[in-house]
Amino acid sequence: MALKDRHCTSVRATTPKVPVHEFGEFLAELPGWQIVDEHHLYKRYPFPDFASALAAVQRVAGVAEAEGHHPDITLRWGEVELRIWTHVVDGLTENDFILAAKCDGAIHGG
Repeated sequence: MALKDRHCTSVRATTPKVPVHEFGEFLAELPGWQIVDEHHLYKRYPFPDFASALAAVQRVAGVAEAEGHHPDITLRWGEVELRIWTHVVDGLTENDFILAAKCDGAIHGG
């Protein structure tokens, strides 16, 4: 099942991190996303103005609330940056890749 069609699940400190050798499989569904320091996902989205960037952030917030998993969001004039990781394990779980796919859909209005 595609990442965008899955849902985030409850995690604990014992939830396994995604092994580094599996990153590529997940990233294949996430164009433009980068993994930083084998710790978190990062993507920058450009916008023509502040209002459209803010509207995209509001859509991402709706997705985050629905999934119970929340990205770090930076909003500036003409851009939004997202950073995603699972804080309780201090690294990447499947939830992070699922949320990234859903954020892409929200950012692009879908």
